[in-house]
Amino acid sequence: MKKVSEILKKPIATLTAVVLGVSLLAGCGGSDVDKTVKIGASVTPHAELLREAAKILEKEGITIDIVELEDVVTPNTGVVDGSLDANFFQHVPFLESFNKENGTDLVSIGATHYEPFGIYKGKSSDLANIKDGAIIGVPNNATNEARALLLLQQEGIITLKEGADITATVEDIVDNPHNIDIKEIAPEQLVRSIPDLDFVIINGNYALEGGLKVKDALAVESADGVAAQTYKNVVVTTAANKDNKTLKRVVEVLQSQEIQDYINSTYDGAVVPVQ
Repeated sequence: MKKVSEILKKPIATLTAVVLGVSLLAGCGGSDVDKTVKIGASVTPHAELLREAAKILEKEGITIDIVELEDVVTPNTGVVDGSLDANFFQHVPFLESFNKENGTDLVSIGATHYEPFGIYKGKSSDLANIKDGAIIGVPNNATNEARALLLLQQEGIITLKEGADITATVEDIVDNPHNIDIKEIAPEQLVRSIPDLDFVIINGNYALEGGLKVKDALAVESADGVAAQTYKNVVVTTAANKDNKTLKRVVEVLQSQEIQDYINSTYDGAVVPVQ
């Protein structure tokens, strides 16, 4: 991962998807004061969930400026450089890895949902009788690669050394009976790589964007496993901005029953509300 100092030399390409709402009733004496927050989000499901939240929040006078971003770097660098007030695309292990790598102080201000990882068929479709030397695509960032390895272990395809969890790497594989070849690929490229690989392990949001359904996956992370507890998606801002009342209200709405009902009726198990 590039250092923030290197990334910030380049302009951040963004697309403003939605601007909703008017003013927030706030401040001294109950006066009307405009409250707008700019939030960077991946297209699916994060920007979609923000649009649903915006319908509720505009009645309270809150405006959400949603900036749709396709990559996993500019949402964080945008918050660091102040071009975004917050972002909504990542889980806590990814956030912690980014902070450690770049010396930043980004913080979670609330969890919203969980997106199960799935193993999808490529050139092969029989996971139970996986062929020797099968090539399996996994996300190339550390936290999500570990998650993919845990899923492969869950399905009995590999064995990781004792104690390997969300920090697991390919170096932690102690048993690989089928001599599978793990190919590291940028998460946003995994869906288009399907025709070239035997199997692909894909992040839930990228699977959705690529038209895949969790119910069609050959295997999915266990709902009671470490992943479901660890990889909840969060809204992120700077430590200095963590008590921003407008952002906190956005989180409350994203956690509301209305949004949970929308998730359950829309994503067919590909997105699971945080309970």
